[in-house]
Amino acid sequence: MARHRGPTDRISRRFGVPLFGPSKALERRPYPPGQHGARGMRRKQSDYSIALAEKQKLRLQYGLMEKQFRKYFKEAQRQYGVTGDILVQLLESRLDNVVYRLGLGSTRRASRQFVGHGHVKVNGRRVNIPSYHVKPGDVIEVVDSNKSKGLANRVLDSTQARPLMDWLTLDKDNLSAKMERVPEADEIDTMVNVQLVVELYSR
Repeated sequence: MARHRGPTDRISRRFGVPLFGPSKALERRPYPPGQHGARGMRRKQSDYSIALAEKQKLRLQYGLMEKQFRKYFKEAQRQYGVTGDILVQLLESRLDNVVYRLGLGSTRRASRQFVGHGHVKVNGRRVNIPSYHVKPGDVIEVVDSNKSKGLANRVLDSTQARPLMDWLTLDKDNLSAKMERVPEADEIDTMVNVQLVVELYSR
């Protein structure tokens, strides 16, 4: 399945949670889209459909294709620890997500574009791969150009109300940040029952 590039409000309404940030459309119409949306909420769902919906919510939230998401799950399974927690940590450590958490992108989709257009450096090297895995100690900087810095400052002004995660530090004056540690799973509100995702892939 290709990456979703359509309206995000329809996705949020389908699952009943604001996956991509506050949604006025979800507040006005808190039921699935389509002519049978309100009636469809009364249908009883199977355990499989509930678990599948949780997986889709997590995948769409981070903007991944199915093949990419499955790779992250297999990597989480290989590592020692709770698979669901490790999965979330791997997703949070993507460069596009880190840029989003720093406030350099208003959404994850915008952050992916910011990285893809070459506006970001990691440890002094320009990186334009949104899925780049950021590790503790890595320094993330905006490229030293008027275009990149002007864009970053405009976005930071619009996202300054968003709290900075404890596992990141940000120097707004120099447009430089550092990943201090791997985030704890309980610090991240994914609005998803990750255990159901693990059970779905473990069948």
